[in-house]
Amino acid sequence: MDIFLYVLYFLIALAVISTDIAKKLFNNAGLSYFVLFLANNVLLFLSVTDNLISKQGLNFALAGYIAFSLLLVYSWIRIQLVPCKTDTDIPVAVKIVYQGRRLLLLSMGLITIQLLVVFSYGIISGYVPIASDSFRYNNIIAFSLSLLTFLNGWFRVFFFSLRLRIVRRILVSIFIWVPIVNVFVILYISRIAFNEYDHACNKAFNESMRRESFVCETKYPLLMLHGVGFRDFKYLNYWGRIPKHLIKNGATVYYGHQEALGTIEGNGYLVKDKILEIIKQTDCGKVNIIAHSKGGLDARYTITALGMDEFVASLTTISTPHRGSALADFGNKHLSDGMYRSVANLFDKYFRKIGDKNPDFYTAMHQFTKEYAEKFNDETPDIEGIYYQSYMSLMKNCLSHSLLSVPYLIMCLHNKQNDGLVSLESARWGEFREVYTNRRRRGISHGDMIDLTRGNYKSFDVIETYISIVSDLKNKGF
Repeated sequence: MDIFLYVLYFLIALAVISTDIAKKLFNNAGLSYFVLFLANNVLLFLSVTDNLISKQGLNFALAGYIAFSLLLVYSWIRIQLVPCKTDTDIPVAVKIVYQGRRLLLLSMGLITIQLLVVFSYGIISGYVPIASDSFRYNNIIAFSLSLLTFLNGWFRVFFFSLRLRIVRRILVSIFIWVPIVNVFVILYISRIAFNEYDHACNKAFNESMRRESFVCETKYPLLMLHGVGFRDFKYLNYWGRIPKHLIKNGATVYYGHQEALGTIEGNGYLVKDKILEIIKQTDCGKVNIIAHSKGGLDARYTITALGMDEFVASLTTISTPHRGSALADFGNKHLSDGMYRSVANLFDKYFRKIGDKNPDFYTAMHQFTKEYAEKFNDETPDIEGIYYQSYMSLMKNCLSHSLLSVPYLIMCLHNKQNDGLVSLESARWGEFREVYTNRRRRGISHGDMIDLTRGNYKSFDVIETYISIVSDLKNKGF
């Protein structure tokens, strides 16, 4: 009989594992906290063994214990691999982050319960005799399992979260090991993980609603022009994730391939050649230009000065310094011409190595001054028949973007409302459409408008922003 019961318990445990009955009987939260039994399996066994042995015999007790232990071990392994269900349409990295959040919270629960067990040892031992060695062994196992659960969750969030910035990663990595403080740290990164997951779910929902509708399928293809200091690299896209999602929603996207430190005039000719190349390849007749920062000036020069107006349907400028930048004026005022040229030579040498044929940092930077902008605007008026529109974003304080903290403060001396490089007044051109910011203290910087950090910010989605801009062009007949 004992052997029969032993085999029966073993088969039940195998059935549970093979058919995943545990998952069907318990939701993810229930299955997760089933791990609590595994953490204290030694105590559970000791508390019932005497009774089982006296009634059913040793083999029966061992059979039940082994079967139950197999179920517990399986539950723990399953939770470590798949802590919770996630939306199937979101990126894998976001799934890993959200599951990491679940493990972090589970580890807090496990440790809390285990501390209660330790503090209650005196009461428990009064009713159920427990050897101190067994209790110590039980706690070692329990806290070890809790630590492994925590490390699993921590690594998932730390290495895969996009919202956890470099500075935050460093600070969190330090304080995560400080008792009491680490509770608040875990809650903080859990909130970040949840916001990241929630954002991805909303994006997936929006994309599912747009599926096969091609909201970005404009009449004319898009030509995207980058700003100063960057090139259109194949594997390091200036526009981040934006082009991929525009194409996914029906857009046809091309890049200007201007020089990173080229002058407006030099880049204008490169943009002209690109437009003619697109027209020849696609027979589309015209293009819609979307330009960020200095790219807007390159585009305006191409359209007006180089006579490409017949091949351009619309120009959308984003954070373009149409009326110059106070930052450039500040540099001209406080840097000697000799120092300016020395710095320019260093930049020119570097950008020549990464692809620029005619880098001219000195001239390019001077083309951002207010004096040059006034002359440029007089010589480069808008062409009738082309739709000009502009957009802008705003930082709210110097901590909004670490790379633009100092430029933002310098800009604030002249223009209180700016994105770290360009003022709101300077960005207005043609039909001014919208100022992008959010309800948070951070605001949206010059770099955020091109998905520079590949991050998502609460109350602002850069990908949805561009989808909206392009779908609006489509609705307007462009």
